[in-house]
Amino acid sequence: MGVIEVNFDGIVGPTHNYAGLSIGNLASSANAGATSAPRLAALQGIAKMRQLMRMGLKQGVFLPHARPNVGWLHALGFDGSDPEVLAAAWTEDPALVATAMSASAMWAANAGTVSPSADTRDGLCHLSVANLSTMPHRASEAIQTERQLRLAFADPRYFRVHAPVPSAFGDEGAANFMRLAPAAGGPAVEMFVYGEGRAGGFPSRQHRIASEAVARRHGLDPAHTMMVRQSDAAIAAGAFHNDVVAVANGHVLFAHEQAFAEPRGLYAALHRLVPDATIIEVPADRVSLDTAIRSYLFNSQLVTLPSGGMALVLPAEARENADVWGWLVEMVAGNGPIRQLEIVDVRESMRNGGGPACLRLRVQVEPDALAAIDPRFLLDEPACRRMEDVIARAWPEAIAPENLGDPRLWERCASARAALTTALGFGPDEI
Repeated sequence: MGVIEVNFDGIVGPTHNYAGLSIGNLASSANAGATSAPRLAALQGIAKMRQLMRMGLKQGVFLPHARPNVGWLHALGFDGSDPEVLAAAWTEDPALVATAMSASAMWAANAGTVSPSADTRDGLCHLSVANLSTMPHRASEAIQTERQLRLAFADPRYFRVHAPVPSAFGDEGAANFMRLAPAAGGPAVEMFVYGEGRAGGFPSRQHRIASEAVARRHGLDPAHTMMVRQSDAAIAAGAFHNDVVAVANGHVLFAHEQAFAEPRGLYAALHRLVPDATIIEVPADRVSLDTAIRSYLFNSQLVTLPSGGMALVLPAEARENADVWGWLVEMVAGNGPIRQLEIVDVRESMRNGGGPACLRLRVQVEPDALAAIDPRFLLDEPACRRMEDVIARAWPEAIAPENLGDPRLWERCASARAALTTALGFGPDEI
């Protein structure tokens, strides 16, 4: 019985804006204060999903969170009706309204960590919701993310969804997680990548204790579970998540030379556990760490095609950089496992600090478990058209920083999300 990988992409929400809320995320900081294009961003995301579907891959979707997050502002002591709460917060501290308007739940790689049934003690697919506690604009996402995951993966015969680990221990989900599996079959290795302290003035968002907690809750075999430290150099250079400097798929690990604190020890351990592991390391003298991060070379989706080969789904920025593209062309011309380069345009997401891999959460399931997933979260062409129709008429075309305090924008964004959830078959209080 074959295993099927589903990429669940987050839809870019109607409040997508450039408030520069993410410390250590260079793209987010560089574009702070610019005018965003929510409609274009969401349509680019759907185009990416369609491209993967055309490649023969299974595609799922997660819905934007309810924004503005008035409940979060209530918790900060603002009282009254929704418009009164938002107006008071905008007058007192506009940054709080920007936080309440954040659309960053679109980066589904931060929704949680997923262990397929083949790796777990009880034979269930386990999903742990990420707490995202390091950044205020993301810390409120866990409640709505958990609601969606429990709805999508509700069948207890195949799935177990875990609440977030305590917020004292930062957990940012699959963006700091990789899995390697022998091509010939056998136990896979689950790798949890964490940081320590602060590097370059930036916080380490993934705590080792959180990763260890997720591994215990998922019932993983300690002999095939690795805690891997991210390099301080990567964090200081702006690799706020490991998926900005490394990605894995099947028996292949694709990483920058400076991604990990102790790469030689990591690679040796991987070869002991996965004898046919293929390590593709991009040398710093060919592609600098800074270039890799700014082009989002590694924030690409490394996927297995139905034909059996692997493809790297890259942002257009990778093709536009001569060093990056030159190295990639040489790699594909060789005899390695990655045989195809696919370019997607997710420029609006990239400008806020998230590329193709940030937008998706990968879930590996067997056919009977796939059939148990709530079908409203699985995409086909009619669902793509319904999403496009709603986004084209309801998503704002542009949001400037000063627009965040406009009551008409608050109302429009809430109505737009409601229209999308209805179009996909969700009830008004269901999600």
